Amino acid sequence: MTASTSRRGLLIILSSPSGAGKSTLTRKLRDWDPTIRFSVSATTRQPRPGEEDGVHYHFLTEDHFKRDVAEGEMLEHAHVFGNFYGSPKGPVQTAIDGGEDVLFDIDWQGAQQIRNSALGAHTLSVFILPPSIKELHRRLVSRGQDSDEVIAKRMQKSWDEISHWGSYDYVLVNDDLDKTAQELTTIVSATRLRRLQQPALMEHVRTLQAEFEDIQ
Repeated sequence: MTASTSRRGLLIILSSPSGAGKSTLTRKLRDWDPTIRFSVSATTRQPRPGEEDGVHYHFLTEDHFKRDVAEGEMLEHAHVFGNFYGSPKGPVQTAIDGGEDVLFDIDWQGAQQIRNSALGAHTLSVFILPPSIKELHRRLVSRGQDSDEVIAKRMQKSWDEISHWGSYDYVLVNDDLDKTAQELTTIVSATRLRRLQQPALMEHVRTLQAEFEDIQ
């Protein structure tokens, strides 16, 4: 933390079932404040054409990844389709110490790991609910990207995600996109003012105490 930093950054976690509008809300949040940065995940899979190390992912060997996990250098991690994925702690620590917020687009399991990590005290978690299951299904169908079988699997996975809504700090029902986006920015603004996020407050209170003692 530098002396000029007036606040400590947040780890902002957004989770939702597929089709609830999380991607659009993420874009609106970053339009509202472009300084909010995405967490760059680490993975053991091979880079795809056009992907750059440190930009799209941090590409690690499996031994390197497992060593980082063992040493507590991953805020969260998972094994998906034969490859490991995770969120490196170092870049996130540097960002929040410098007063930058870091955005995570992860599921409830990743969110739980981050809340239980060394940086958990600086976490803000928000879960986005759809207005109804019928509307969630309609949104998935309207994309026109998936077969009925894939949509059915997405719906089942969505319900599994929804069942963990109670473990989040805030829960928003996305029945009106603009209203939900406004609520999200209000939550971020308020959480930035938490006492824990304002490291300069202690020094300010000490100054007030010294001034008070001077006039006694």
